[in-house]
Amino acid sequence: MVESKDGVANKYHHQTFNVSIEMHQQGGSKCFDDDGRPKRNGTVWTASAHIITAVIGSGVLSLAWAIAQLGWIAGPLVMVLFSAITYYTSILLSDCYRTGDPLTGKRNYTYMDAIHSNFGGNAFKVKMCGLVQYINLFGVAIGYTIAASISMMAIERSNCFHKSGGKDPCHMNSNVYMISFGIVQIIFSQIPGFDQLWWLSIVAAVMSFTYSTIGLGLGVGKVIENRRVGGSLTGITVGTVTQIDKVWRTMQALGDIAFAYSYSLILIEIQDTVKSPPSESKTMRKATFISVSVTSIFYMLCGCFGYASFGDSSPGNLLTGFGFYNPFWLLDIANSAIVIHLVGSYQVYCQPLFAFVEKHVARRFPNSVFVNKEIEIPLPGYQPYKLNLFRLVWRTIFVVVSTVISMLLPFFNDIGGLLGALGFWPLTVYFPVEMYIVQKKIPKWSTKWICLQILNISCLLITIGAAAGSIAGIVIDLQTYKPFKTNY
Repeated sequence: MVESKDGVANKYHHQTFNVSIEMHQQGGSKCFDDDGRPKRNGTVWTASAHIITAVIGSGVLSLAWAIAQLGWIAGPLVMVLFSAITYYTSILLSDCYRTGDPLTGKRNYTYMDAIHSNFGGNAFKVKMCGLVQYINLFGVAIGYTIAASISMMAIERSNCFHKSGGKDPCHMNSNVYMISFGIVQIIFSQIPGFDQLWWLSIVAAVMSFTYSTIGLGLGVGKVIENRRVGGSLTGITVGTVTQIDKVWRTMQALGDIAFAYSYSLILIEIQDTVKSPPSESKTMRKATFISVSVTSIFYMLCGCFGYASFGDSSPGNLLTGFGFYNPFWLLDIANSAIVIHLVGSYQVYCQPLFAFVEKHVARRFPNSVFVNKEIEIPLPGYQPYKLNLFRLVWRTIFVVVSTVISMLLPFFNDIGGLLGALGFWPLTVYFPVEMYIVQKKIPKWSTKWICLQILNISCLLITIGAAAGSIAGIVIDLQTYKPFKTNY
């Protein structure tokens, strides 16, 4: 006997509802958590791997350029400041995963859920959060496609320089590399959910340490070779660039550093993979401390040694700006590691966006076979892969669109700065601070409330300046760029 589609949907709904009730009564089981979902198995180390994969991304490569704009005094100070702000506000945000009791309170599966729970369903704030978060995630996909193509071109150019002895200018077009990266992402985007990405995050985290270490080693070697430390206390001087360019570059540098630390927009989704007890917030505190500490050390070393090597002429992308021609094979390893890392980072950032769209479409069309049916494909030695036709089509379209936009706007530094600016204040500072104030019932005009608002307003001003600098950079680049035709 074949059940109707409505019957199947109702039966599934009642089974899920009953399981959820039972789990809450029993406090979970060996197979299910207290919300009726399959048992979460994430740990401090898998959460740290996800964060490191998200944080130590392509942003590390622009830090030498950013410090060159700010100088030896402001550059390192700004990096320390951003790391401290990111750590503090991430702790505030991790406490919002559950509403009420940190062990048994209602779970918030996404950033938007946390906003909804803490602001009493304030529709404007929920929609504003979702708009900023998902536009930023889409932007990250574009930024990482650009960064991956730059690293792939660097491998080709490095080998070309080596073969020609530096005589061949080795011009090439980035489009074919962006398309190649897009094809790989179409395949990996069919990984169903965030919890199944742990192995890719670990591989990506190892790759990030690989290329960061190589960049650091080459920087140290260059300083030793030069027998001096490059750069100045105040950064690139007026004369080398115009006064207005100095201002724009300084603001863009702030955006680049903010982008380098950006991961708050996926913190709640990472936390939703963590098992309990202990409470998820305790696990995330440890993971955040480990991740931010490790990344800050790497950032400081890579950024400072890169600046010490090249001074005011520090390239916008340390490994691919061709400050280092030899050893070319080591450059190839570093750039290959960047590409592999960006494959993982792309998925870590895009999975929350994929899940958001698929959840809402499933709610809109609960009886659609195209949207909800999963086709089991047997895999020898593994569990069957569950193919969903809507997931296949929608995620493929997403990757294609992000790849085409990347081909239209291949400006790594400017795009990175703009992404950092757009996501930093609202997602890293404003919402975590405001939710903390609501949770802890901090009275207006108290000392703590005033300090938190000063933090809020200061970061807003930084965001506005960084966004303006990055937009100015994009406008300048567009004056000489021809879509789909520019060679490097």
